[in-house]
Amino acid sequence: MLFNSIAFLLFFPIVCMCYFLIPASRVRMRNLFLLLASYYFYMNWKPVYALLLLTSTVITYFAAIGIGSFKENWKKKTCLVTSLVLNLAILFLFKYYNFFAENIEMALHACGLGIDLPELRLLLPVGISFYTFQALGYSIDVYRGTTKVERDFPTYALFVSFFPQLVAGPIERSNNLLPQFKEEHRLDYESVMMGVRIMVWGYFMKLVLADRCALYVDTIYNHVSAHNGGSYLVASLLFPFQLYGDFAGYSFIAIGAARVMGFRLMDNFRRPYFFSVSVQDYWKRNHISLTSWFMDYIYYPMVGSSTHLWKWCLAIFITFVISGFWHGAAWTYVVSFAIFGFYLVVCILKEKRQRKFEKKHGLRKKEWWLWLNRFLTFLLVMFALIFFRANSLQDAVTVIVGIFTNPGEPMPEYANFIAIFMALTILMIKELAEEYQWKVRVAESPSWLVRHVYLIMMICYIILFGVLDGGQFIYFQF
Repeated sequence: MLFNSIAFLLFFPIVCMCYFLIPASRVRMRNLFLLLASYYFYMNWKPVYALLLLTSTVITYFAAIGIGSFKENWKKKTCLVTSLVLNLAILFLFKYYNFFAENIEMALHACGLGIDLPELRLLLPVGISFYTFQALGYSIDVYRGTTKVERDFPTYALFVSFFPQLVAGPIERSNNLLPQFKEEHRLDYESVMMGVRIMVWGYFMKLVLADRCALYVDTIYNHVSAHNGGSYLVASLLFPFQLYGDFAGYSFIAIGAARVMGFRLMDNFRRPYFFSVSVQDYWKRNHISLTSWFMDYIYYPMVGSSTHLWKWCLAIFITFVISGFWHGAAWTYVVSFAIFGFYLVVCILKEKRQRKFEKKHGLRKKEWWLWLNRFLTFLLVMFALIFFRANSLQDAVTVIVGIFTNPGEPMPEYANFIAIFMALTILMIKELAEEYQWKVRVAESPSWLVRHVYLIMMICYIILFGVLDGGQFIYFQF
């Protein structure tokens, strides 16, 4: 199984060596090799589901060919709609059918109709939501005329299946990644080292921060009835950092791995937890590739050129409810993102008044005001993520009620807490340096010695304090 952070360390260097052994001028041969490596990577989970990846690729490839070939707009639209319907039907069948069937059954039984719907025993393919959205984004961009049709099938297939970001993003845009597959990428020491440093930081985020938080969070949330409000509160405070470390960690590993080979993937996170001054700002910094995808392909088409505030609010709420369904076939995800949608509606409604208030009292540039807003934003995000993490809506309510009505000492894990605190301190320092653009640099120091000493120390730190059990990434289930 290559779908864990440790096994990837064995797979990736072999791919890189073979990739760079092929002459840089043989771009097509390199792409074919990466395509085969990507499918091998994906087939290590369950070989039959590579057929789903290929099916999605074939559908969107020929749909785009049709869009680019036909002159009549109705034929172009037919190709696009066919691509959307077929891909979303596959996604629905494997990810959502049982969820909706179960809920429809419950509704029918409540109405006195004893109708049982068939259950499909299908294992959810890893990363199906990611590669489906990436492929659909390409179809839509071709229809809009913002991306040229890619007629070389292996190149397009590599765009959909590029192994560093295949199973958990970033969800790449065709106009960013596709042209890079036609360029010559030569072995460059600085690019390799930059990629390795980004990957190492990703492993720190995953193994030291996320997986250490998970030791506590999973214990509490998987056995809610056995704990008290103190433990609920600590676990709920840690979960945002577990989620951030886990998902951003994967994104950094993917971005770094691609950089080693000369490819540049889009940034997926920009310090969302320490520096977001509002929930709007949080979603501009968090899971950027997905947020921008939903805004470009769902929110803006719904709003159109409307200037009605109510339409903006309704569109943003619907967009986030859909995003909740994208994350998983469970009401916990839907409620979590409905809460985020509600937050954003409130942000839209109060934006003018808040700006006027801040301008009147000169608060916009006050550091204490910024940090107060950051703290309040974190609490709002933490509350919404209680539903995201809970195993059921009932567990989420138990946690929220317990925090306020069932006080007590949190479950003691002092050694683990120290390791988490150290990891958060390192994260905070790094993100402060990036946010405020400190001139003191370590990872990207001009000094060769400083850069390499930093790299060695980080690797040693990960080995000493990381949870090296080969745990998978949270977003693989999406």
